[in-house]
Amino acid sequence: MYNWLKNRPKLIMSAGLLAFISGCTRVIDGNGNVLPDKIISTTTQLSQILADESWFSAFFVFPLAQVINFLTPVIGVALAIVVATVAIKLLTFGFTVKSTVASQKMQVLQPDMAAIQKKYEGKKDEQSRMKQAQEMQALYTKHKINPFGTILVAFIQFPVIIAMWQAVQRSEAVLNGVLLGAELNVTPLTGILGGQYLYLVIYLLMGLFQLGSMLLPQYLAKQTAIRNGKKAPANSQQGMMIGMFVFIMFISINWPTAMSLYWLVSSAAQVAQTLFIQVNYIDKPVVGV
Repeated sequence: MYNWLKNRPKLIMSAGLLAFISGCTRVIDGNGNVLPDKIISTTTQLSQILADESWFSAFFVFPLAQVINFLTPVIGVALAIVVATVAIKLLTFGFTVKSTVASQKMQVLQPDMAAIQKKYEGKKDEQSRMKQAQEMQALYTKHKINPFGTILVAFIQFPVIIAMWQAVQRSEAVLNGVLLGAELNVTPLTGILGGQYLYLVIYLLMGLFQLGSMLLPQYLAKQTAIRNGKKAPANSQQGMMIGMFVFIMFISINWPTAMSLYWLVSSAAQVAQTLFIQVNYIDKPVVGV
């Protein structure tokens, strides 16, 4: 069972994400607008959310939405989203370091893993399967990798990521926010067709940083492998990543610009975090990570 789980991390993470999404409170109507009774304002009470919705909305979504609501009059809606997003990144930083380091080690070890798999290719007997599993486990142990641990780290981060997503959607300050004349509740497509090119700038920057956040880890893993004298790992997931990127760009053209702004900030923070971890934890490993 353990081997089955650790060999299917993406399947498990996707299932976990879907499970969290399906368990979240429905806040959007059929036209893509936030339901009026789901908007969180400065006067919304925690007890109200707890009574009408779930503990997840009360203890995860509500605090984040209120942080944005209270910060917006002081520093503006854009900076409020930036502060909240960066705060979330800092809170989950320890988990992210472990996950990123382990993931990159796994990519660097792909040629070694492929060699073990090729060694037992076509052998279906139980003894061969056990030997293959043992050699794989020995490789993980030698390089201090726990594949299943990286899955658990991803699960820990899921609730926070989804909570921030909903908080941006439901925050009254965001829904009524304006950035340099651009109303954040308007979709990028509507704004672009209306001749307001700030919407196009936000949309394109979001796409640029999203693509960077997806491809940068693969590029850095290749550079790390080359520095360690290993063959650069093949990027077998590039097609899937490009497909995911196209899908995100397709749906984001018709969601509120507030979501594009959040996605832009989050992706930019992810790029910065990836580079920071590379320099401080991979190029110069820290004991115990």
